[in-house]
Amino acid sequence: MDKKPRIVFMGTPAFAVASLSALLDAKMNVVGVVTAPDKPGGRGMQLQQSAVKQFALAHDLPLLQPEKLKSPAFFEALSAWQPDLQVVVAFRMLPEKIWSFPPMGTLNVHGSLLPQYRGAAPINWAIMNGEKETGVTTFQLQHAIDTGDILLQDRIAISENMTAGELHDKMMIVGANLLIKTLDGLINGSIQSVPQIENAADANSIKHAPKIFTKDCEINWDLPVQQIHNHIRGLAPFPGAITKVDGKIVKLFSTTISLESVKETAGSFITDGKSIAKFACKDGYIVLNDIQWEGKKRMQVSDFLRGYRLS
Repeated sequence: MDKKPRIVFMGTPAFAVASLSALLDAKMNVVGVVTAPDKPGGRGMQLQQSAVKQFALAHDLPLLQPEKLKSPAFFEALSAWQPDLQVVVAFRMLPEKIWSFPPMGTLNVHGSLLPQYRGAAPINWAIMNGEKETGVTTFQLQHAIDTGDILLQDRIAISENMTAGELHDKMMIVGANLLIKTLDGLINGSIQSVPQIENAADANSIKHAPKIFTKDCEINWDLPVQQIHNHIRGLAPFPGAITKVDGKIVKLFSTTISLESVKETAGSFITDGKSIAKFACKDGYIVLNDIQWEGKKRMQVSDFLRGYRLS
């Protein structure tokens, strides 16, 4: 291909903005942006624009916000941009009519090393499962979610105390860079897509990344301390791991592990009332750096203990 393709970008949250910004920095031919409709939120439930919409407006990019992706009006407007290629980063599931119609198809940036962690929450589940490594994959969309042919991958190490939020921020940049590398390869013909090989044995080893629900956030204090630590950091800062203390719902975000001998029942909350707060596990303690008490803001443990007295 001698010239840069006409690209339509589809995305919604801040994670996607880094990739859209990288496209502009690389002088790619972005002819339009598709993002979610404005939604009420915040104080007064005022209509909120997505991060991608805000960026698109600031850079005078043509914009579509379809309520329904199967709407004939949306397809007509999208077709008018005459895209050669669509790029999807953190967006909704597309109907086949949408992802298949550009001549070069639709490229997706996914936050895992596919075929591992297909699904809506790959960043969270990789940390919750105690992985030491994850990455980003660019691939071509097809019928089943996250199963298309792989274009490129880049690996990211997960450190011992890294939270989902920290991994998100790192992956956002790695993903944007990988997107540009992928597009350069497609344009100059140096990339060959590779099918996601999945035989019966492979299928049994694949870990999935479904959407996070409230039940997934509840801490099971009967698990080993390392698993609990992974669970907490994999849900930080959002939606947050939850437990109960004195009948109140408490969210935990930043923790460390102490492997000292445990005398208390697993799940017991222990504090010196000054600067130390921790939960007993069967093989160690979860030591809290911060906490969010029901009805209160997230705060450092020392600040929390100065203002609260537990029964």
